[in-house]
Amino acid sequence: MLIVTGATGQLGRRVVDHLGTLVPAGRIGISTRDPAQAADLARAGIRVRRGDYDDRDSLYHAWEGAERVLLVSSNAAARGGDPLAQHRVAIDVARELGVAHLLYTSQISASPDSHFPPGRDHAATEAMLAGSGLPWTALRHGFYAASALGMNTQGFAQGTLAGPEDGRVAWTTHDDLAEADARLLAGQEVIDGATPPLTGGEALDLADLARLASEVTGRDIAREVVSEEEMARRARQSGVPDGAIALLTGYFRAARAGEFDRPDPTLARLLGRDPMPMRDVLAQASI
Repeated sequence: MLIVTGATGQLGRRVVDHLGTLVPAGRIGISTRDPAQAADLARAGIRVRRGDYDDRDSLYHAWEGAERVLLVSSNAAARGGDPLAQHRVAIDVARELGVAHLLYTSQISASPDSHFPPGRDHAATEAMLAGSGLPWTALRHGFYAASALGMNTQGFAQGTLAGPEDGRVAWTTHDDLAEADARLLAGQEVIDGATPPLTGGEALDLADLARLASEVTGRDIAREVVSEEEMARRARQSGVPDGAIALLTGYFRAARAGEFDRPDPTLARLLGRDPMPMRDVLAQASI
């Protein structure tokens, strides 16, 4: 049984869809906090069970018979929770169940010294995996292209992408990453430990995004450099919570330090094609 956690989320659902093209539905199990959201998957013959990182017993049931598990990283920090505590429980359960291989959705910024807070959490989780005694793979995803859209929604609309000095980012779509994750979960290839960066083939900063957006839309979209303090002030005026502002500040610092500027051919090789470029992402988003 191949288990996908977080299977109703943006990434997990796409992984399940791609996995369904690689193996029979009866080999797929999903673990989700709310099975009602996956009723269509159950109708398609996929095993759907409740699994919650905060409920150890639910994971034993959801992962029963698991050969390989895709552990989608927790977003508990966004709700004031502790993702590392949740990951520790999940890794313990996988070990106790005798899972043959545990895959984890990490990120290219994974480092104890990352300026980006999730990067430090990913590094800590990778250390847990390394000490677990389990065969494991950390899928070092590129920065999600959807975040480039989400962080700049207002800027695209108003014609100015404002933010502190940044650096280039190898933006990568959820769908391309989900397809690669599904292939690795299905065992089409085995990568032990941390993967090379799973990224798109280009790295772009905000000025590049503004240029591409101008070309795609036919509107003049500029890049404005502001201080971190000014960015935080504007964000608070727009009702952005302090926790999100801290995350955004960490993103700009990490980008400036080159933590996301790591284009690599591994994702294209796994997919057998080029990942979607940001020009196409912007065009499809109708910004």
